[in-house]
Amino acid sequence: MSKTDLVNYIAEEANMSKAEAARAVEAFVGGVTEGLKKEGKVTLTGFATFTAKKKAAKTGRNPRTGEAVKIPARVAVTVKAGSKLKDALN
Repeated sequence: MSKTDLVNYIAEEANMSKAEAARAVEAFVGGVTEGLKKEGKVTLTGFATFTAKKKAAKTGRNPRTGEAVKIPARVAVTVKAGSKLKDALN
């Protein structure tokens, strides 16, 4: 499902305009982003938990040439599915 499909779905299910649904989706994404920046974790009980994890710098290998490549430190986001989401998919 693309972002456009999600906006259309929300607009139909919540009986709102597509513009309102698009703003709602943008607000959700912005809220999750801000939560991860400030607290490092956003929990939507039953749906998912988003967690920001710091990854240390490391040395990797280019699989084509075998050359060593430096991979810089970064922050990665992990998503763990909640129980209701898991149950809905199984």
